[in-house]
Amino acid sequence: MSVKIRLARHGKKDYAYFHIVVADSRAPRDGKFIERIGTYNPNTNPATIEVDGEKALSWLVKGAQPTDTCRRILSYKGVLLKKHLMEGVKKGALTEETANAKWTAWMEEKENKVQAKRSELAQTKRNDVKTRLEAEAKTKEAKAAVVAQKKSEQAMKEAEAKAAAEAENAPAETPAPEAPAVETPATEAPATETPAPEAPAAE
Repeated sequence: MSVKIRLARHGKKDYAYFHIVVADSRAPRDGKFIERIGTYNPNTNPATIEVDGEKALSWLVKGAQPTDTCRRILSYKGVLLKKHLMEGVKKGALTEETANAKWTAWMEEKENKVQAKRSELAQTKRNDVKTRLEAEAKTKEAKAAVVAQKKSEQAMKEAEAKAAAEAENAPAETPAPEAPAVETPATEAPATETPAPEAPAAE
């Protein structure tokens, strides 16, 4: 019986996740399996991978063949490296302590890279949120300015219309009556006395 380490699909359409299973190569993809050794969720960034390294290593030693995707997953989680180091220990090329030290150092470096990627993604997300909020604030300010301008224009039009209506409804002004002219009495010219004619002198 040929045994494979492969993925079994679960989840809904366009949002699938996978179980990492050990199954007979003749069994259907999502059918009967021998053992489940992990999960793989590609919907997150980075992808969420959980693998029981000891079980996976045990099946690899027994001769189970991983599919291409599962091989990459096991390599990512350091299972293939551990298998390679164990083979070196068996051949006498390495001591068990050296092999463990190399595997631990590789796992720490891998974890640091993953953590750095997560931090970078989180920072990028924060920057995107900040940029979006700033753009929304500018858009809101522009809309508020347009609304204020429209209100100002409307207020001016209403004031002009009100002034025109008041001007139309105002009563016409009646001219003020003229005061009667006061006649000033004419001044009489002083009478001039004409001198009496003198009597002729007697001879």
